Amino acid sequence: MTDVPAEPVSPEPPALSGRASATQGWRDLAFVHWRVDSATVAPLLPAGLRPDEFGGSSWVGLIGFVLEGATIFGSPRIPYFGDFVEVNVRLYAVDERGRRGVVFISLEAARLAAVIAARAVFSIPYFWSSTRLVRRDGVLHYDSMRHRDRNARTAFSVRPTTRLVTDDPLADFLTARWALFVTHHGHPTRLPNTHEKWELYEAHLESINDRLLEVAGFSGTALRPPDSVLYSPGVTARFGSAERLDR
Repeated sequence: MTDVPAEPVSPEPPALSGRASATQGWRDLAFVHWRVDSATVAPLLPAGLRPDEFGGSSWVGLIGFVLEGATIFGSPRIPYFGDFVEVNVRLYAVDERGRRGVVFISLEAARLAAVIAARAVFSIPYFWSSTRLVRRDGVLHYDSMRHRDRNARTAFSVRPTTRLVTDDPLADFLTARWALFVTHHGHPTRLPNTHEKWELYEAHLESINDRLLEVAGFSGTALRPPDSVLYSPGVTARFGSAERLDR
């Protein structure tokens, strides 16, 4: 089958059909990205997906934020277990219909119940970790250490600026992602999402001591300066129904 060209990147939120399967508030997001070789990305993607590219390369992101107010299948807001700091490593992919989305390599979270639920319901690769966000003197300090694997850890600090990002194709490519792809019960699956349009600001990486990218298969990446650093105060995301890609 010939791959369909990737759909245009749009920063405008799409409509979500049907009932939301989950909602989440995402706050104080730091997006730190590096260019990487598509040949390294391709083996890490679910079946039927290909690396998405911008400027002739694939991208890997290290993302830190606060997840709050989570609900699932119309439940009330889940106290405590639905609020935590998350750090994830993610890639970008296109399916055979040309639809773009995120592929998570790992997601670090401090709530064991949330980790178990996300893995069981959506097959999202969450890991139980000690995570923290500290705000000090205008800098956001994210750190995470995985339980039972202290090698899987990160600590990085980002200083947001007041310079709003507008009409930036790279920023849209990295953040305007209206689906995630997973392998669910052995099947490549797409989970759509929507949220308000991103409010993005330029930011600076102040420091980083990271092993999550190495554990994910990108050895040495965190040792070089990132190619994009962005900050957003946040959005509220809603997820739709999962769709198998191999039907």
